[in-house]
Amino acid sequence: MTVTDVCDDELLAGHDVASFALFYRRHVDAMLGFFSRRTRDAELAADLTAETFAAALAARARYKPELGSAASWLFAIGMNKLVDAQRRGRAERRAQRRLGMERIELDDVDIAHIDALGDDPGVLAWLETLDPAQREAISAHVVDEQSYGEIAERQHVSQAAVRKRVSRGLAAARARMGSRR
Repeated sequence: MTVTDVCDDELLAGHDVASFALFYRRHVDAMLGFFSRRTRDAELAADLTAETFAAALAARARYKPELGSAASWLFAIGMNKLVDAQRRGRAERRAQRRLGMERIELDDVDIAHIDALGDDPGVLAWLETLDPAQREAISAHVVDEQSYGEIAERQHVSQAAVRKRVSRGLAAARARMGSRR
C-alpha cells in the first residue's frame, strides 16, 4: 500500500507526526482557499487555517468516522473557527489598536515557508523556548480554543495582558521562522 492509498480516517487514527503531516498536506490548500474566499484576507485565512489544524491535531482522538468524512470534520472545525473569528474580530481589532499592535502581512515566501515547516518534526519546539506565561496563553488560545476571557480569568490577569502574551509569543515564533529562512 502506498502513502496515497492511506485514507484520511487512518491518518487521523495514527498517533504519529507523519500521519497528521500527510493529512495536513492533503487539506491545507483547501482550507486556505475556504478561508480566503470567506474572509478576503490572506493573513486571516492563514491564521484560521493554522488554528483549524492545531485544533484538529489536539482533537483527532475524538474524530468518529461513522459520523462523516475526515474532510467534513476538518471543515466543521474550520467553520467554527471562522464564526469565532467573526465574533471576536471587532473586539480584537479595537484591542490591537489600543495596544499599538501592528498587523504582520504574509507574503508568498512566508506562506511557502509555513507550509515547509509542516514537514519539520521540531516545528513546535519553539513553544518550549517561550516565557511560560506566553506558552500557556498560546496553548490555551490556539490549541485548546479558549477565549481570551477564559484565559485571563484562569491566569488572574486582564484580557489585554493575555492578548499581549499571545501576540508576543507568536511574534517570537515569526522571528524564529524568519531566522530559519
